[in-house]
Amino acid sequence: MLYQMYQAQQDMMAPARQYFQFLTNVLNQFDLTRPEALPLRLAAAGAESLWRTAKTHDRPAYGMKPVVVGNVPVEITEEVVFETPFCSLLHFRKQTAIRQPRVLVVAPMSGHFATLLRNTVQTMLTDHDVYITDWKNARDVPLTAGTFGFEDYTDHVIQQLEAIGPGAHVLAVCQPAVPVLAAVSVMAREGNIATPRSMVLMAGPIDTRLNPTKVNVLAQEKPIEWFDNSVIGIVPWQFRGANRRVYPGFMQLNAFVAMNFDRHLRAEILQARNIAAGDEPRADLHRKFYDEYRAVMDLPAEFFLETVKRIFQDHDLPLGRMTHRGERVDPSAIRRTAVLTVEGERDDICGIGQTMSALDLCSGLPATMKQHHLQTGVGHYGVFSGSHWAREIYPKVRAVIEQSN
Repeated sequence: MLYQMYQAQQDMMAPARQYFQFLTNVLNQFDLTRPEALPLRLAAAGAESLWRTAKTHDRPAYGMKPVVVGNVPVEITEEVVFETPFCSLLHFRKQTAIRQPRVLVVAPMSGHFATLLRNTVQTMLTDHDVYITDWKNARDVPLTAGTFGFEDYTDHVIQQLEAIGPGAHVLAVCQPAVPVLAAVSVMAREGNIATPRSMVLMAGPIDTRLNPTKVNVLAQEKPIEWFDNSVIGIVPWQFRGANRRVYPGFMQLNAFVAMNFDRHLRAEILQARNIAAGDEPRADLHRKFYDEYRAVMDLPAEFFLETVKRIFQDHDLPLGRMTHRGERVDPSAIRRTAVLTVEGERDDICGIGQTMSALDLCSGLPATMKQHHLQTGVGHYGVFSGSHWAREIYPKVRAVIEQSN
C-alpha cells in the first residue's frame, strides 16, 4: 500500500496546491517592487513555497541552448534514434558539416530523469556529437513490456553503442559506472566493433568497500529482503504501468533530502527571503534547481534490488564475481579503450577511491591509457555540473576523447 498511500495524499493535496499557485499568480499581478508592497511579497513568497513543494513525475524539457561550432551559432534539435519500452536513445543533433567525436552519455537510473545531466550535456555539445540514455519512468511502462534488471541495463548500453556505431566514446555519471564498465568489458571480450574508444567514469560506485558513505552503510545494514519488503511499491491503477513493482522515485528523493535536510531547509528559507526582497535572479536560480530536483521517476524493482545486492552488498565486480548472461565480466579484457575516472573531494554519495578502483580492474590497459582526476572543493553534483565541471573537469574529459578519437 506504500505507493497507493502516497498517491492518495498527492491527489488530496492537489486542490490546495492549485489554490496557492493561483494565489501566487494573482499576487504577481501587482507591482511588488514598491517598498509598501512588502506584505504582498511575503504572501507571494509563502504561497509559492507551498505549491512548489509538489513533486512531478513528468520529465522536464532539456531546453538545450545553441552552441558555437566553427565560429557559427548552431541550434540543437532532439531526435530519438533508438528506443525500447524502458529507454530512448536521444541524439542532440546539430546542423553542421563539422564532424565531431560521438559520445554516449549514460545517465543514472536513480530516481531522477536524465535531464539532471542537462549541464553536463550542454557543456559537451560545443565539441562533441552527444547522445544520452533518456530513461523512461517505470510507472509509465506497461507490464506487457516485461521486467528490467541490472543485466538489461548493461544490454541497453551495448545496444545503444551499437546504434551509434563504431568509433564512439562513452561517459557514465554515478550509478551507471558499474554497468557501463561491465558493458565495455563484454564488448571487448567479444570483439564488438562498437567497443568505445574511450570510457569516462564519473563519481561511480565501482568498489563501495573503499571509504564507504552513508549511502553505502545503509545498503550494508539491511538484508536485501528488507529493501524488498520496505521500499518497493506497486504502481496504482490509474497509470500505464499499473501493478508493476517499482522503487518509487519519491522514496529516493526523500532519502536524498533526509541526508542533507538542514541544507534544503536553509535553501527554502533563503528562497522566501529572496522573493520577499524582490531578488528575482537568485529566486529564479532556486526555482530551476528544485523544479528539476523534485521531478522524480520510478525504477523497476528488479533493477533496484539487483543493483543494491550486486554492487553495494556483494561487491560482485571488484571481487571478480560479476556475470553477464552467464559469462564472467572481466575488465582486464579491455585493451583498446582509454579510461578516465573522476571523483569529487567532498562527495558524500560516492567516496574517494571507489571510482578510481576501475583503473586497477582494467589491468589489460597500459598505464598511458589510464587516468584519474580528483576534483577539489566539489561534492557529488559538482563532478558533473557547475563551474568546476566546466572549467576544470571537462577539459580533461575532452582531452581523453580527443587523444582516443
